Amino acid sequence: MFNKIWWKAAGIRAVKTMAQTAVATIGTATMVTSVDWKMVGSATVLAGVLSLLTSVNGLPECKAQAALDAADEEATDDEAEAVDEVKECEVI
Repeated sequence: MFNKIWWKAAGIRAVKTMAQTAVATIGTATMVTSVDWKMVGSATVLAGVLSLLTSVNGLPECKAQAALDAADEEATDDEAEAVDEVKECEVI
C-alpha cells in the first residue's frame, strides 16, 4: 500500500491541500501586513498532515495505476502499446 506510487499521489494531494489552506488563511486578512503568519504556517502544516492521514484510506490514483498495471500484464503486443501510451499520461 505505501509504495512509491502511493507516496507520490499522497504527496501531491497533501501539497495541493496545503497550498489551498495557505491561500484561504492568508485571504482572511484585510491587509498583507495583518496576516498572522504563525497561524498560516500552523494551519498549512496541519492540513498537510490531515491530507496524508486521509490518504491512508486509499487513493483513486493508486487504484487507476493498479488497473493499468493489470491491463498491461494481460495485454497483447498491440494492446500493450496502447496501455503504455495511457501510462505516460499523468494519472494524478
